[in-house]
Amino acid sequence: MRSGKSWMWSEALDLLQSAERLQRQFFRVGGTPGSRWEPPVDVYQCAEDVWIFLAVPGVPENHVEVVMDGTTLVVRGERPLPRVAKDAAIHRLEIPYGPFERRIGLPEGRYQVLQRVFDNGCLVIGLRQLG
Repeated sequence: MRSGKSWMWSEALDLLQSAERLQRQFFRVGGTPGSRWEPPVDVYQCAEDVWIFLAVPGVPENHVEVVMDGTTLVVRGERPLPRVAKDAAIHRLEIPYGPFERRIGLPEGRYQVLQRVFDNGCLVIGLRQLG
């Protein structure tokens, strides 16, 4: 049987490892030049409308491109480093910066863009499935 302190330490390490896995899952950052991170996304379907929410806080609207590639919605852009970071010593960098791309598979069909707006740090894209 483990003592109280070693059990607590083991649990704390397990929690830290779980948190790191979640961070990697939601903010995949590549380590090679030209690699891209993937913002987290939620997709909802209501009748013939599909609503997509991408978490991209700090990304200027003019830094985002949205295109359809068959039945895949491709969202790409870039989150620039804050101006203050350019001449600063960075002690911790957990928010992904640089180019991103997210490919979102949609149900079969053709789509028309209903809406594309930034709302509270999310890019909200509304699509209507056509006949």
